[in-house]
Amino acid sequence: MQHEITTRHPLLDEQGRLIEAGYTKGLLMDYDRKAIKGGALRIKEWDYYLIANNDYAVALTIDDNSYMGLDGISLLDFRRPWEHTNNVMSFLTLGKRHFPASSSNGDVCSGTKKYGISFKHNADHRLLSFHMDNFMDGKPIRGEIRLENPQQESMVIVTPFAEKETAFYYNQKINCLPASGSVEFDGQTYIFDKENSFGVLDWGRGVWTYDNVWYWGSASGLADGVPFGFNIGYGFGDTSAASENMLFYGGKAHKLSQVTFNIPMKDGMEDYMSPWTFTSDDGRFEMDFVPIIDRAACTDVKLICSDQHQVFGRFTGKAVLDDGKEIYIKDFLGFAEKVHNKW
Repeated sequence: MQHEITTRHPLLDEQGRLIEAGYTKGLLMDYDRKAIKGGALRIKEWDYYLIANNDYAVALTIDDNSYMGLDGISLLDFRRPWEHTNNVMSFLTLGKRHFPASSSNGDVCSGTKKYGISFKHNADHRLLSFHMDNFMDGKPIRGEIRLENPQQESMVIVTPFAEKETAFYYNQKINCLPASGSVEFDGQTYIFDKENSFGVLDWGRGVWTYDNVWYWGSASGLADGVPFGFNIGYGFGDTSAASENMLFYGGKAHKLSQVTFNIPMKDGMEDYMSPWTFTSDDGRFEMDFVPIIDRAACTDVKLICSDQHQVFGRFTGKAVLDDGKEIYIKDFLGFAEKVHNKW
């Protein structure tokens, strides 16, 4: 079942429960943090941006998990290959970062004297600015990226959790945002040109249960000169109303049903750096995936545990739009991840 929500209404009822589960192609439901009844320490809000071209990428995170917050900067070079991530944690943020209720307006900023990350909205673009005095080995990083705001559809998913009626996941993914700007680190300048560089926004709000595993994949670029991208994922919450699987072509969204991540195994463990495959129940998303970098991180501080594998690589295969048009891509840069969090 793929239930499309078509009317605007509040996200939550007076008891803090989702009014309607399903998907939309834009933010229809009105999010209000004050309407949440799932516990002040369980609220999670984040904005995550990834900007990439065929050669390199930068990722930026501002996150408020209520009991803790996280700011992150990642730089990846697919030519070497090489990556480095620097995260800064803070505690008991409890909504003090004042995330906006919508992805289409409001600014988000976080930092100290030693680093800063800023996401600002304008009428026709988003401006991402960041710096960190000691990004790696005492070396600073700084950058500024402009993301255009074209008129286009996006993936929005509204997911409940069967085990807790006041838990929910409200998430938007905006792919294929033309990107321009630069990042400076260690004597190198990484240039992003909107002709071949694209951003994706992962905008999330919700109340999560404690222990979850999820799979997420995304890519944005050009297919025969037309903006093309996809969002695929599953793994937590009650997704019986809808999946978050969607194609984007020329600004229009095309809903997919179920997509499966086939991660190779070796000696009983996931072998993330061997080639993967992706299959779908309706034959509309069939891909091979050759990894380049596993951006892995493992944290275990007893009550908070996280095992993350965000694998960047190149997709080759076929996607089918709603009208039956077949899109073929080869060595199309993107990522796929498996994450297990207790948080």
